[in-house]
Amino acid sequence: MSSVFTRIIEGELPGRFVWADERCVGFLSIQPLAQGHVLVVPREEIDAWVDLPSELAVHLMRVSQSIGKAIDAAYRPKRVGLMIQGFEVPHTHLHVWPTNSIEEFDFANVDQDPDPAVMDDSARRIREALVAQGHHDEVPQQD
Repeated sequence: MSSVFTRIIEGELPGRFVWADERCVGFLSIQPLAQGHVLVVPREEIDAWVDLPSELAVHLMRVSQSIGKAIDAAYRPKRVGLMIQGFEVPHTHLHVWPTNSIEEFDFANVDQDPDPAVMDDSARRIREALVAQGHHDEVPQQD
């Protein structure tokens, strides 16, 4: 059975994508720690990040850094958080989000019901910042 992330990647479930290339995608978390919370997910279903081929792990980190720079430009937080946690979905994913304190790393604080209009705006802001960085080919066009 496909993971929920594979179903999002394949278009079976909706997603607000900010990045798409041949090896991975980036889309907004539906339960964000903060607005602008992106999940960077390999297209290949690999449960544990320690099982990633090294070259894919490096690619995911590079993409996460590019998205992190876009989040920084769009939100101007004190820091951009990065976490590999992976208990909810058995498909490696990197969390990248704007953060202003260590307390914002606690998944007990996620927004269970984010406003769809705010989510759309977050995706737009991050995509625009990625395009400004020169990532035209990797930024999907979405309404």
